[in-house]
Amino acid sequence: MISNTIKERLTKNRAMTSITLRIPVDVVESMKTIAPRKGLSGYQALLKAYVSEGLRHDEAQFLFSKEAKLIEALKRRGVSEQIIEEAVCEVA
Repeated sequence: MISNTIKERLTKNRAMTSITLRIPVDVVESMKTIAPRKGLSGYQALLKAYVSEGLRHDEAQFLFSKEAKLIEALKRRGVSEQIIEEAVCEVA
């Protein structure tokens, strides 16, 4: 079963926003060198790919883990956010 988050990510006309990042010049130059070697149009596409990869990794770890599924199941059964948060801190 595909999660709603993933379904939304597959939508082509998602809302976009512009952001500004301060990145060292040498890092940008390295990305400009690497991007075409990875078949990407430029360093911005490479940067987006890096962000997406890191985000997918963290989502898998924090949002789609067994722990996250257990927390959601407890919430559906009426266990309070406070009790869940205390329990998570206790086992961390």
